[in-house]
Amino acid sequence: MQRRQGDAMKAGCYTALITPFKGEDIDWAGLDRLIDFQIQNGVTGILAVGTTGESPVLDWQAHNEVTEKIASRSRGRCLCIAGTGSNNTRETLEGTRHALNCGAQAVLLVDPYYNGPSSLEIRREYVAPIARAFPDLDIIPYVIPGRTGTQLLPEDLGLACRQYPNINTVKEATGSIENMRRTRECCGTDFTILSGDDPMTVEMMTDPEIKAAGVISVASNVAPKAVTEMVSLLIAGRTAEAQALAAKLEPLFNLVTVKTTEKTPYGEVTCRARNPLAYKTLMAILGMPSGPCKPPLGKMSRNGLAKVLEAARTVQRTAPEILKPIEDFFGVNIEERLENPKYREGLCYAAY
Repeated sequence: MQRRQGDAMKAGCYTALITPFKGEDIDWAGLDRLIDFQIQNGVTGILAVGTTGESPVLDWQAHNEVTEKIASRSRGRCLCIAGTGSNNTRETLEGTRHALNCGAQAVLLVDPYYNGPSSLEIRREYVAPIARAFPDLDIIPYVIPGRTGTQLLPEDLGLACRQYPNINTVKEATGSIENMRRTRECCGTDFTILSGDDPMTVEMMTDPEIKAAGVISVASNVAPKAVTEMVSLLIAGRTAEAQALAAKLEPLFNLVTVKTTEKTPYGEVTCRARNPLAYKTLMAILGMPSGPCKPPLGKMSRNGLAKVLEAARTVQRTAPEILKPIEDFFGVNIEERLENPKYREGLCYAAY
């Protein structure tokens, strides 16, 4: 699938794909199957090695190998976005060069985390050097201050997209409707805003002051057909139907962060299992290639695992068609896998 450089990214559903493991190693055969599953179910594109793909724990060799695999296997079938962002501009330049050479159509640049540059510095010392070095590659800033502790502001994004035509899209995950509206105001009507937060996609695509064009989705790892259909309905203006489908998907959308209250000898604590832990846990239960998360991510608590199961069971009970593509593609029995305890052995800690 080709697109003309300088055009905004195509509207639709892009899956932020997990990276499957077998023990310490990447499960390459499993990754092939996940790519094919996504494409068979109609996604617009696949994001390689984003947060969901566990980019912080992959060394750059593994990172680049996963990008190369997804770019090559998806070529001519769907778009490929490569996650090349980091908190080191030199490393991001090197990773972006590799992504371009292996055929990715765009790169995703998460705001630099931990070292805390200002929005001015993010624009001048991070986004601009990448856009300038690779004018034939689309650059997608990824704004998620809840993860990074910093933020490329709409005003700086507006300045950047005016200066560099290949900055024509943003993955917006601030959770702030006002920030999204300000992004549209600063970046203009031809700029593409993609939701980076599954539960907010409907609101972002129907708000006339935002007009998001789609989503980079986590939930589509397990429900690519349904999330793609939801986005297509929104693009077609069939809002009521999209909202009804979103309501069916809501239990899956809410797995991005699973909060539980846990008891310790010193009192209760809140445990937050963050993406991709809950989704990889669910995928393992459902019989999809997944494997463990890399440390320091680990396992769910027992209460967290119970929430994952309840979400999946709710979807299976109320809208079984959502998980049916997994059954068809991977040859599994969803009902059995959700009810048989053997499929969740080892997926949670024995105790807090």
